[in-house]
Amino acid sequence: MSDCIFCKIINGDFGTEFVYENEYAVVFKDINPKADIHLLVVPKKHVESLNELDDEVLLSKLMLTVKDVTKKEGIKSYRTVINTGKEAGQEVFHLHIHILAGKMK
Repeated sequence: MSDCIFCKIINGDFGTEFVYENEYAVVFKDINPKADIHLLVVPKKHVESLNELDDEVLLSKLMLTVKDVTKKEGIKSYRTVINTGKEAGQEVFHLHIHILAGKMK
């Protein structure tokens, strides 16, 4: 989607540094971190929220991306969060998984 901030980040419009990238997703630091480590796992394919994700392969690849990036970064204990819908706190309507580790802010 042309007006989606995450699609623009994925396309390189902002020069965002990716902590990790694979065929299915990019991972970058949240600009408003809620913990010492706050990463976002964002699928390269635009999907508005978890409710719209019907692709089982993509869903599994996103979860494996969480495992891969935390292992790469040496993160052993962490929390994952997927906000789904405005009422649940979703602010960017492009599916993303929050990885939070360390002290919460």
